[in-house]
Amino acid sequence: MAETVARERKILVAVDESEESLYALSWCLENVVSENSKDNLVLLYAKPLRSAYTALDGTGYLFSSDIVATMERHNNEMADRVMARAKKICHDFGEVAVETRVENGDARDIICSVAQKSVPDVLVMGSHGYGLIKRAFLGSVSYHCAQNVKCPVLVVKRPKTSRNN
Repeated sequence: MAETVARERKILVAVDESEESLYALSWCLENVVSENSKDNLVLLYAKPLRSAYTALDGTGYLFSSDIVATMERHNNEMADRVMARAKKICHDFGEVAVETRVENGDARDIICSVAQKSVPDVLVMGSHGYGLIKRAFLGSVSYHCAQNVKCPVLVVKRPKTSRNN
């Protein structure tokens, strides 16, 4: 029997601090990534822009530069924690090539932009499972990306646990 040669695939996985995105990463490793494959996993985290913070708080007072620096430090630490957790999940899975990317900006724009530029074989995202009303107000990053990227988009919904029912 002829041996099949594994094709190298680029799998872009959007991660954030939510359990849903980390579940999607785990699901992807178990169901999409092939054993002994040449798959390359690209973990992408979109860090909110510093300019998204207004210099004014809700009462009209200016934030000091110390507060703005603290918020920026918090965002950097959050990105480091998310990537550390995601890399640990990948490491626990076994041998898989992992690349990490942290980009600044709105998650919708960043994920779509990276997917358009890097041309992955598939984009994997978690779903928060918001209902119609919440989705209308908050928007859906996965829906936005599914409508605007050219690669297949796999949206993984985390099953509800008995505590959430």
